[in-house]
Amino acid sequence: MDKKPCNSSSQDAEVRKGPWTMEEDLILINYIANHGEGVWNSLAKSAGLKRTGKSCRLRWLNYLRPDVRRGNITPEEQLLIMELHAKWGNRWSKIAKHLPGRTDNEIKNYWRTRIQKHIKQGDQSNSQGQSSDGTADQASTSHVGSSTSTGLDAMETTYPLCAPTASYAATLVQPPDHPNVLPPGDSHQENYWSMEDLWSMQLLNGE
Repeated sequence: MDKKPCNSSSQDAEVRKGPWTMEEDLILINYIANHGEGVWNSLAKSAGLKRTGKSCRLRWLNYLRPDVRRGNITPEEQLLIMELHAKWGNRWSKIAKHLPGRTDNEIKNYWRTRIQKHIKQGDQSNSQGQSSDGTADQASTSHVGSSTSTGLDAMETTYPLCAPTASYAATLVQPPDHPNVLPPGDSHQENYWSMEDLWSMQLLNGE
């Protein structure tokens, strides 16, 4: 037994998709001029258009309506869109009521392709600037720290050692052959000099 195609599939096959033709635009304009907008699904059938009710509604509201405003959105309109969006969010139909001649679809597309794009780019540039500033601060801090450390190391290596005090144990070393210095009087250590004797010898040489 052969199955007959259901009515819904046959109706879907008759629905036309794709760009609207000039002939379809004229049929829709003339029908609405004579009968008004009404229910869009019924309007499409009554007008003899093989289009869905949604397609007819969007075509009329966004393109064919006589009061549709053409041209680019002005700076004043852009400021108003931003102000109303901050108040109502993505309620495009409500926003469009405050911009005569502009459609909700046009305003939505303008927001997403222009305003929202610039906002995201601005946020990214600000975040990149903050990260670069933080990196520069870290590099500057590390440079200052390394310079301070190097300076301390240089101070430690260039400053002379202090003279030994009496609390240090005397270290016996071989006496130098110096004509102006006499060896100590201790007979047991006559061939050795103590550290105190060497410091005394250095003071004599300086004089």
